[in-house]
Amino acid sequence: MPFVLEPYRAPDFNKPRFMTAPDARILPAPADGAAPANYHAMSIFPEYFRVGGRWLLAEESRMDCVPVLENGGVQIREFRNLKKGDAVICGRTENGEEGIFVHTRGFAAPEKHDETFAFRQGHSRETSFSRDYDELYELLRYERDHGNILWVAGPAVVFDHNARSAFSRLIAGGYAHGLLAGNALAAHDLEGAWLGTALGQDIYSRAHHKNGHYNHLDTINRVRECGSVERFIEEEHIADGVIRSCVANGVPYVLAGSIRDDGPLPEVYADVYAAQDAMRSIVKKATTVICMATMLHTIAVGNMTPSFRVLPDGTVRKVFFFCVDISEFMVNKLTDRGSLSSRGIVTNVQDFVMNLANGLGA
Repeated sequence: MPFVLEPYRAPDFNKPRFMTAPDARILPAPADGAAPANYHAMSIFPEYFRVGGRWLLAEESRMDCVPVLENGGVQIREFRNLKKGDAVICGRTENGEEGIFVHTRGFAAPEKHDETFAFRQGHSRETSFSRDYDELYELLRYERDHGNILWVAGPAVVFDHNARSAFSRLIAGGYAHGLLAGNALAAHDLEGAWLGTALGQDIYSRAHHKNGHYNHLDTINRVRECGSVERFIEEEHIADGVIRSCVANGVPYVLAGSIRDDGPLPEVYADVYAAQDAMRSIVKKATTVICMATMLHTIAVGNMTPSFRVLPDGTVRKVFFFCVDISEFMVNKLTDRGSLSSRGIVTNVQDFVMNLANGLGA
């Protein structure tokens, strides 16, 4: 059975409570980087604002940012990007009484009549994920041709020979339109391609190489000597790996820096806000996001990703968000941080990637 997107159910603005609602209150930003008192903060859901008697959807949303009326539409700004005088929409209620409506039921499934008491309702090591995998296969086949698949990955995915190969095949097979990571994933992936190790340990046998603790530093140093990752791949005839697959297939990637980075690689963003902007430029295109074994990157991307996307033809569609980690705590943490649309899979990330590649025939 072919994959079919869930339809979006827009609010009925012909209902009396919407027809009689006031326009949203708009106040000027008092200074660069600051919002006026009682500013409205965005959520992950579709949000509508009544302006001039019309309900306008903020099409490119982001949690914990503020709505600004600009050129007849609602734009979303991080606080740091506000300019003095920007027309900021204000109000703290969400049901239309201040001209602000947060639509939480746009993709809601029909109500289920669950048992009052039932076992195994959460996500844990004992959860059966067979159906999740089958749904993922169908979703990713659909998204390869009709959507935008974004991966957010920690270095664990490249520490294993077979998982690294499987992830590379997924990218080459068209199942990736973007990759967000840190210095470590790229450094150890390139180390694996150049020296066959990750942190000095053989990526297949796990045997430690003599002076192997130098290997990732030697790799970073050589890339820096070349001036870029792409030049390193060319000069060292790198023939495999995740980053090489991204370069070969034109898949954009963003490497966000960290205080603990070695090197780092030349492409790593040292400025955290420049990294945030670069990440958001990729996130805003994504329709499916898969985060694997990277807590801080997952939380960051979760905060950037709304539950919906407005397509060029005006269609509103659902954004799918998956968090994959061997830690139950991490899988369930996004819900605590407000990313309520996240779906969790508790498993070893290497096994997850290999199951996906096998199931998709990549």
